[in-house]
Amino acid sequence: MKVAVIGGTGLIGSQVVKNLNAAGHEAVPHSLSSGVDVISGQGLDEAVAGADVVVNLTNSPTFDDASLAFFQTSMDNLLAAARRGGVGHFVILSIVGAEQVPELDYYRAKVLQENLLAAGPVPYSIVRATQFMEFMDATMSWTTDGDTVRLPATPIQPIAAKDVAAAVAEVAAGAPLNGIRNIAGPEIFSLDEVGRITLSRKGGSRTVVTDPTAGMFAAVKGDVLTDKDAHLAPTHYADWLS
Repeated sequence: MKVAVIGGTGLIGSQVVKNLNAAGHEAVPHSLSSGVDVISGQGLDEAVAGADVVVNLTNSPTFDDASLAFFQTSMDNLLAAARRGGVGHFVILSIVGAEQVPELDYYRAKVLQENLLAAGPVPYSIVRATQFMEFMDATMSWTTDGDTVRLPATPIQPIAAKDVAAAVAEVAAGAPLNGIRNIAGPEIFSLDEVGRITLSRKGGSRTVVTDPTAGMFAAVKGDVLTDKDAHLAPTHYADWLS
């Protein structure tokens, strides 16, 4: 199959392209650097021309309420281009539990993206992943003050980006789900516990203090960002750190 991977040069997109091509498909990466702009619509018709599948892995440049406008405009443009191009399958990557955290603008924006796809004109698949292992350093940096890292005890189920990419590529190569597939890492931790594990491996003088008010994940109630019934990825966090 020919697969147009929009946002195909990023953390997940580049690996999706590699996996699909290794499996014998023709996956083509598209991004701003190749002249494809999902907001203006520039280059979209050319990017999806002849594609059997479109995988949209573009992301909002911000996590605030501007992300809602980004996903509204980008999905409107991409769905219109996919319809004109006769695309038979449209895939996006979203977040496990996003609809249960309306307090976070970005999560509301991802739910909007899902709803636009589900209501659109193209058969679709939504892959929902738990929090990426690769984002742990950034998560800790948001709440670091000197040698103290403040993190809430929010339950998370971290998944490696390579496992996310493998799952997205597998779904893209299959028949449209016209629904959602949840994927998650094999272990559930509290966020502050992951912080301590991470710092113990990295060394240094920073310590983690449990603070239920710290950072964006303080808005998350309960274990909604985890899913024991999801398709479980193979990579454990300790192995990923090493």
